[in-house]
Amino acid sequence: MTQTTLALALAGFSFLLTVIWGPPLLRVLRNFKMGEMIRMEGPERHFSKLGTPTMGGVMIVLPVAMITILLNAASLIGPTEVLGNSVLLPLGVFILFSLIGVADDWEGLRGRRRGEGMRARTKFILQLIVAFGASYGLYHFLDSPHLYMPGFNIDFRVGLWYFPIAMFLIVGFSNAVNLTDGLDGLAGMISATAFVAYGGIAVLQGQVFLARFCFTLVGALFGFLWFNVHPAQLFMGDTGSLGLGATLAVVALMTGQWAVLPIIAIIPVSITLSVIIQVSYFKITKRLYGEGRRVFKMTPLHHHFELSGWSETQVVQRFWLISLMSAMIGVALSVA
Repeated sequence: MTQTTLALALAGFSFLLTVIWGPPLLRVLRNFKMGEMIRMEGPERHFSKLGTPTMGGVMIVLPVAMITILLNAASLIGPTEVLGNSVLLPLGVFILFSLIGVADDWEGLRGRRRGEGMRARTKFILQLIVAFGASYGLYHFLDSPHLYMPGFNIDFRVGLWYFPIAMFLIVGFSNAVNLTDGLDGLAGMISATAFVAYGGIAVLQGQVFLARFCFTLVGALFGFLWFNVHPAQLFMGDTGSLGLGATLAVVALMTGQWAVLPIIAIIPVSITLSVIIQVSYFKITKRLYGEGRRVFKMTPLHHHFELSGWSETQVVQRFWLISLMSAMIGVALSVA
């Protein structure tokens, strides 16, 4: 079996596992009344989603963790390596950031801060701690390439600057994908596209174990989308989005091709910038004119287009088409 065939087989197996255990998870979430709360200032069509089960990211994390751990266990007792210990770092980041998301979702739904979730400062500190641990592992244990620039087949060494850069990317993209998770299927489709792109880059670099991990994640994301496409039966919540964004950044860092990450993940980047621009402009105009003004009708960016007349399905499909084109451009630049 070729390396690419095995990677695709893992994607298919992960997809089947996720689809099979989806209905039992839905029943558990409904029994615990883990229903989504909707922003009252948002588009009116979203009010019908009130009470839809969230924390669906568990549906993605468990199959990926099970497959990755089992294959690494097989590599210890078998005659050949099946997966490679290098993928334990992105798996660990995926699980730890997902646990932060679980705590945030639970706090917002059943905890003391219902409707708000974990305090932003607490969540940010936890993210920084895990991001530092991941950066240390990438730098000292995996000896990952520091930076490949498009058009140069040279590993540019950035020295100790690697730590703040890596931490910024991990925490930044964790929150960027979290902001993207606002419409049925949007975050899942965008994340799957990005992981396919980096899985392809890993194959071209000969990092077969990382490629297999990426495609295992893609299979689980497709299985999740089975239940998350419009009209969604459940949402991934912070449980899924925080882990997916952080893991995407780690995978990009492991390939050294993080310079093209803003291109491959153009939708999460654009959505995050829309929030930064909106908040900054509102605060500046409030100081200058005594009344805050807005650039967009509503942020994150996908809600602006909804309030501009696009249907939810149009926003998701058009954003995904942009993401697909950007991912192809990013992969092309990485091999230029």
